[in-house]
Amino acid sequence: MPTYNQAEAILQVQDVGVAYGDKQIIQNINFTEKDVLRPDQVQGQTIAFVGRSGRGKSTLFRSLAGLEKPTQGTILISDLDAQEQEGHPPLRGVREGDVGFVSQNYVLFRHKTIEQAMEFAMRKREDVSETEKGKMITQHLKDWGLYQVKDQYPNELSGGQRQRTAILEQVLSSTNYIIMDEPFSGLDVGNIQNVINAFKLINLSHELATIIFCTHDIELAVELADSLYVIGYPTKPGGGLDNVGTLVKHFDLKARGIAWSDQFSREHQLLVEEVKQAILDS
Repeated sequence: MPTYNQAEAILQVQDVGVAYGDKQIIQNINFTEKDVLRPDQVQGQTIAFVGRSGRGKSTLFRSLAGLEKPTQGTILISDLDAQEQEGHPPLRGVREGDVGFVSQNYVLFRHKTIEQAMEFAMRKREDVSETEKGKMITQHLKDWGLYQVKDQYPNELSGGQRQRTAILEQVLSSTNYIIMDEPFSGLDVGNIQNVINAFKLINLSHELATIIFCTHDIELAVELADSLYVIGYPTKPGGGLDNVGTLVKHFDLKARGIAWSDQFSREHQLLVEEVKQAILDS
């Protein structure tokens, strides 16, 4: 079992609900994720959300990204601009711009080359000199397999290259929180592997680097996540399903000893079946 410890909370969601007029979409969303510490290794966090379509994942993600203000509850993230207290930043309410958001259609600047897009992504990084920015961009483009296309425009790229560009823009904008909405949708095997590699690069970039993603591919969710939530409709006391989304199940892959594994084991496959059943039941 991999050795790890957990430090302070980096993401705290308390009694969150979102309603549009009289229509309640999600309610009673509660969870806390903590900074994961592994001996002699930088380790970010990877949090997966799965569930049937229409259960509120997109609404929850917009709230986590600060794009939608919940009608109830609070969402707190690490305040990376504040003075660290005993080595860890305090929590504060999430604001728009705090969390990178990569949508399914990978919106990119049509009239900027890949390198120019990265320079624009770093425009607010006042903590880094222009020379250092250039070095960071070059290194990231090489690490992410994009250096050879740095002078090309989005319409000249493959789908996988566009996706990696969209993700890297969020990485370089200095946020440690990145939400990815269905990052594997419509990709072939090679490009799926590219995104998996991108996840690993993000995880190794900073202790507080936190990926939050949703997918309909349960096996990929179990392979990549160290914490997995099922969002769905809970069972009502008298039987039958409610019609408001909430978190119905949490699976901690760290506690099960199968997080950060290089192999998809029998324990992973058993968990896939548990997750599928939780989805079917909600």
